[in-house]
Amino acid sequence: MKKFLKITAIILGCFIAVATALLITYYVLTADAVLNKGKLYSVEQNIAIYDDNGEEIADAYLNNKRASVKLSDLQQHTINAFIASEDRSFYKHNGLNYKRMLKAAYKNLISHSFKEGASTISQQLVKNTHLSGDKTISRKLKEIRLTKKLEREYTKEEILEMYLNTIYFGHNCYGLQSAAKFYFDKKAENLTLEESAVLAGLLISPNNYSPFKYPEKCTKRRNTVLKAMEDCRFISEKQYAESIKQPIEAKQNNETCNYGSYVAGVFDELESIDLNFYDISDGCKIYTNLQPDLQNYIENLSYPCDNAVIVTTADGKVSAFKSTIGNTRRQPGSTIKPLAVYAPAIEEKLISPHTKILDEKIDYMGYSPANNDNRYHGYVTVTESLNKSYNIPSVKILNSLTVEKAEKYLSKMDINPEESDKNLSLALGGMSHGITIKQLADGYTQFANSGLYRPSLFIKKIEDKHGKTIYEPQINQTRVFGEGTASLINGILTETSKSGTAKLLKNLPYNVASKTGTCGNDKGNTDAYSISYTSAHTVGVWLGDKDYKRLNITGGNQSCKITEQIFDVLYKNERPVNLETENGTQTVDIDAELYYNFNKTELADELSPKLNRLKVKILNSITPLPKSTRFTFPTIKTPSVKVENGNVFIGLCQTKYYSYLIKRTINGNNEVVYDGKWKGEILDSPPFGVYTYSVCPYYFDGINKRFGEEIILPDVSISNNNSNPQVKIPDIAKSDWYNR
Repeated sequence: MKKFLKITAIILGCFIAVATALLITYYVLTADAVLNKGKLYSVEQNIAIYDDNGEEIADAYLNNKRASVKLSDLQQHTINAFIASEDRSFYKHNGLNYKRMLKAAYKNLISHSFKEGASTISQQLVKNTHLSGDKTISRKLKEIRLTKKLEREYTKEEILEMYLNTIYFGHNCYGLQSAAKFYFDKKAENLTLEESAVLAGLLISPNNYSPFKYPEKCTKRRNTVLKAMEDCRFISEKQYAESIKQPIEAKQNNETCNYGSYVAGVFDELESIDLNFYDISDGCKIYTNLQPDLQNYIENLSYPCDNAVIVTTADGKVSAFKSTIGNTRRQPGSTIKPLAVYAPAIEEKLISPHTKILDEKIDYMGYSPANNDNRYHGYVTVTESLNKSYNIPSVKILNSLTVEKAEKYLSKMDINPEESDKNLSLALGGMSHGITIKQLADGYTQFANSGLYRPSLFIKKIEDKHGKTIYEPQINQTRVFGEGTASLINGILTETSKSGTAKLLKNLPYNVASKTGTCGNDKGNTDAYSISYTSAHTVGVWLGDKDYKRLNITGGNQSCKITEQIFDVLYKNERPVNLETENGTQTVDIDAELYYNFNKTELADELSPKLNRLKVKILNSITPLPKSTRFTFPTIKTPSVKVENGNVFIGLCQTKYYSYLIKRTINGNNEVVYDGKWKGEILDSPPFGVYTYSVCPYYFDGINKRFGEEIILPDVSISNNNSNPQVKIPDIAKSDWYNR
């Protein structure tokens, strides 16, 4: 018994010692944790933004000018959306949810990380306003101590109100009021149930669930919040069923400052960076790639409708960006063709610029696309089909390439079609939500960079208030296409600017590659694009209506005119060097007659005359083409032979460059009846008898005659009554003919 008590006392003593040590450690590590009441009511936003010259952007010093909202003014469903989503037991605990904390601690222990946080609304308020984003034990202990102080000094309603006025919703929106204004252009007091659920759903990751960038993901996240509200009995089953059917009608408001579109792009990019927005909100300096003169120019251009314009450099900088629709995704139309169809098919060695494709009526299991001019053009080259933006050849190529391979290439360019987009209409830009003008520009810039893809960037670097660089982008390039494919696409799209759909750019005195695109029907168009690039810059122009009204616009008209104006400004002092169109390619001679008359691509025979040689450009790595032997060993179709009125007529198939040697044979004696260039028909008038004619084509290279295979024609008979003009005389020498 004494031994048991002694052991118990030792264990108890150890426990008390450990507990005391932990308690002392807790108070030591949290000694400087002071609750600053001023920070609870606002998040300082002293974020300065600078252009490429290091000059502060006018009116972009983002001091905290936002309006707060009172909890008593909010509708109950708005409050409930955040309670259900972030902290269901908010009104029951004293700031700490011990059950969730233990569960999170266990998960962190087995995963050897700090992935699980289990923070309550009270803890989030403390962390966001008082502490850094570091995931350390010391920071967590301070959070716990400050949360307890917070709960002692403030009511639940006060804590929730402070939380809603300081939480970050993305796009530089701190607080519910600024978020309601930015996402829905209304006051927080007027948010609907569905809108409240959208904003509550953003908190987990504003960048990944933005209604402007990822509407489908945003909808799913909103519905998750609505389900949580139903589980908490904040809404009925009927309300939930009705709410999830409602579309998200987000309306982006960019009234932030001068250069509002560019600044919005900066914050959009900022959200994709692994930085804590509460850490950088006080005294942060963001240096950008903005060229102020160019930005001013595109902002003051005359536009016929809603518009988006981006100018990027070949080395991945966004020099200017202006948009009346924010970073909204739109259907790309024909501008997707080089990215999803032609470049991948060239890379896969399915086509070359000279490859001929039959433009005809097609039907793929009910899908029967038409060309914009509602005509069929017969055999057209890949270059022509892309220059003229014919739809049918594009769909045919994608069908041979496969949608799966097209998707593989697009994913390397950060373009990810929805599941419903993975069909042949992708060749024509048929996408549920489309892509942004920036994604298009970045996709085309890779052709100027020899097939290397790198996303363009708004941000050059970020410094904290002490001048320390806390972020500088890493240059990450992805090889999407070989340099040969890039060279061939550059050549095709340069031709598009001279004689294709972008021919309004033909007067520019330097090398420009371009592709246009238009979405609409005979009632008008909703989207008109011009994506053009030089060796130094890419200019993307979109025109349309944000509400999808039909307009009288086309990519080859108004969009190209704006593009030309921007290029004139870009290169008013110095022209860009020409785009690369040779690297990774080879020029070969093919047989022109076979190509033009029979749609065959074969290397020209060594003896082929110059007029029969056509120079075409192909990839260096392409499988050797078959080689023609038309002149080394001439071949022809079997000629016809007939007898009329005692004359023999031999019909020769039409050929260029060939001559013919025609012989007549009777009783083993040969006689040349014709030796010369092609004629449609050769006439011979021999005496009565049975004759065998032979025809042998040959090519005369100026020195030697190159003979082909001699063709023996059926025997013909010339008789006095001419009753049987062409007959095979039976061999009866060995037959028992007299008994028949």
